[in-house]
Amino acid sequence: MKDTLPSAIADFEKIAFEDFTQKAYLNYSMYVILDRALPHIGDGLKPVQRRIIYSMSQLGLSATSKFKKSARTVGDVLGKFHPHGDSACYEAMVLMAQPFSLRYPLVDGQGNWGDPNDPKSFAAMRYTESRLSEYARILLDELEEGTVDWTPNFDGTLNEPSLLPGRLPNLLLNGSSGIAVGMATNILPHNLREVAKALIYLIDNENADINDICKFIKGPDFPTDAEIITPADEIIENYKTGSGRIKMRAKFHVEDGEIIYTALPYHASTEKIYEQIVAQMEAKKLPMVSDLRDESDHEDPTRLVIIPRSNRVDLDALTDHLFATTDLEKSYSLNMNMIGVNGRPQVKNLLAMLTEWLEFRADTVRRKLNFRLEKILSRLHILEGFLTVYLNIDEVIRIIRNCDHPKPELIKAFSLSDIQATAILEIRLRQLAKLEEIKIQSELKELKSQKKKLEKILGNETDFKNYIKEEIQSDARQFGDKRRSPIKERKEAEKFSVTDVIDIEPVTIILSQNGWIRSAKGHDINPESVKFKSGDALMGYLRTRSDSPIVFLDNTGRSYMMLSHALPSARGNGEPLTGHLAIAPNASICFMLCGENSWHYLLSSDNGYGFIIRFEDFLTNYKNGKAVINLKKNCRLLEPERVWNLAQDNVAAITNKGRLLIFPLNQLPCLKKGQGNKIISIPKKEQLSSEPETLKFLKILPVQSDLVIYSGKHSFKLTAGNQADYTGTRGHRGRKLPQRYQKVDQVEIILIDSENG
Repeated sequence: MKDTLPSAIADFEKIAFEDFTQKAYLNYSMYVILDRALPHIGDGLKPVQRRIIYSMSQLGLSATSKFKKSARTVGDVLGKFHPHGDSACYEAMVLMAQPFSLRYPLVDGQGNWGDPNDPKSFAAMRYTESRLSEYARILLDELEEGTVDWTPNFDGTLNEPSLLPGRLPNLLLNGSSGIAVGMATNILPHNLREVAKALIYLIDNENADINDICKFIKGPDFPTDAEIITPADEIIENYKTGSGRIKMRAKFHVEDGEIIYTALPYHASTEKIYEQIVAQMEAKKLPMVSDLRDESDHEDPTRLVIIPRSNRVDLDALTDHLFATTDLEKSYSLNMNMIGVNGRPQVKNLLAMLTEWLEFRADTVRRKLNFRLEKILSRLHILEGFLTVYLNIDEVIRIIRNCDHPKPELIKAFSLSDIQATAILEIRLRQLAKLEEIKIQSELKELKSQKKKLEKILGNETDFKNYIKEEIQSDARQFGDKRRSPIKERKEAEKFSVTDVIDIEPVTIILSQNGWIRSAKGHDINPESVKFKSGDALMGYLRTRSDSPIVFLDNTGRSYMMLSHALPSARGNGEPLTGHLAIAPNASICFMLCGENSWHYLLSSDNGYGFIIRFEDFLTNYKNGKAVINLKKNCRLLEPERVWNLAQDNVAAITNKGRLLIFPLNQLPCLKKGQGNKIISIPKKEQLSSEPETLKFLKILPVQSDLVIYSGKHSFKLTAGNQADYTGTRGHRGRKLPQRYQKVDQVEIILIDSENG
């Protein structure tokens, strides 16, 4: 069977799968890049947009014609030039008609074409009507003047333009965005008058640089009155590289103490911003705002009103916070990636883009003028033949009347060309009147004048440049308008800190054994009297402030953090801590801490190792916490001890078998995480015995303090003066306590000053 296959198919079947997929994907990638996603520098359009505009022009849908159903246009585009989905084609058409999406719309729509709050809310194509906008003329007026190449459509039955002859750099004026394979583009819109001035300057000054161009093009110009707040030097840097970011900020004013936003950033939605602010109000992050109203309507398309709680509210700080946390301020990426005149995609800077477009425009104008010149020469040739008729009209009539084949006789008698002879034979009798001869003489004179003018323009570089400049200036006067997006220098917006938006008050944090947490106002509450769910009980509590971070330590040595103001109220049973933190299933919270960032804590495990850690090193924004102390298998974390004086405090370490070691705290290292250093020596045989020896108590022993050890009903007091017998160096074995005090149940530190007081 294989032998009977055509050789091409047989060879195709032998292609290695890796080679086939690589080639197929490469072909697909190039198709998406060149024929779908990236715009061309010449007309600034993607293929689907170009086909829509050309189809509408073929349907006679000019700016002065009647509207036609959009479904008619979409059907024409799909049936003749673009065999893809109708919804995608219609969406591309909608985008070209939305005045809030395109700086200079190419389609004039009638009906529901969406609104700024919801650009996708447009009606179906069977309901809307459309025609080309007046601005679309800059892409179509020269189409039939030999300015572009034509290619067969997808089925070879029609021809379509490979490009449209744009008289202005539409790509820079309207911008474009798209995602291809391995590359993307996002070109922002600009002001027509500014771009026109820059083009004219560039024509006159070929050695101009981007700094010169940016004297005319200050920055993008979006179809919104919101402000561009990116600094001028950053905008210039973006234009130099062809990539970067541009920030926009909503426009507002204060009226009767209320903040009123009247213009939003490009593609920002009033509804979404409203939801963002409401969410902050519900989360108690905007206590200074009493109400929010969306008063947008047909007369005022954007009117968002924020009502402060009182006239003492700092409105500048409030607006700054809203800019930093909502879409009232948005950032847009700039990536000037396009298909150049050479047919290759490339990211170009502003100067390269304008220079290349001018090359494209010069070539287009040259083709247009040559086309007009050829038409004039052709018409002059025919008119010269007509003059021959009028000079020898009797002889011409005689030849036509008497000859069976007058054409060759006319050519022979008057040295005419085939074209001239054909045109003479097609003259009507009424055109032989004397008046017609006068008209021909007049037309001949006019055409010769036009011919001379065209030849002068084509033959003189200065005249040619002036011709292009005049066209650009004419279009700028007709289609240009004032800048819509003002460029302002504004300081960076900052959101409120926690202390700015909450009332700072004393609170008591209560944690149950089953991991339920709650926050009670004040320090006068007795946590022992708080009720818990059946089977649950108090695990621990903290007395702190509502603006303080709370650190939780679990039995695996991980640290977690929550802000105290975010904890649920103590009026109920609280909430499970696992609803706020991603605590591992095999872990459980064993300690809570609070403090200032500069505080130090002594962190240790019962295997006799530990270190000093700053409170800020416990803090983390990750829900799953972070490891702070490495615990060996079957080792237990001891309660962290607050350090009072890092240079003078001592450490008292007591094992479960009654060994005590006192040593200076500064012998332990300060670490951010780890296992730490040996605190007290526990021999291996003691660790492996049936009753292993472990570190049971680790206490900070300030200078001039007594150590009281409780064993059952008995107590043993080591005053500051007689602690020397148990004082040694970190990591030593320590000394045994008296026999009756070796089973230590509790340890108390008594400051001598406070005792005397």
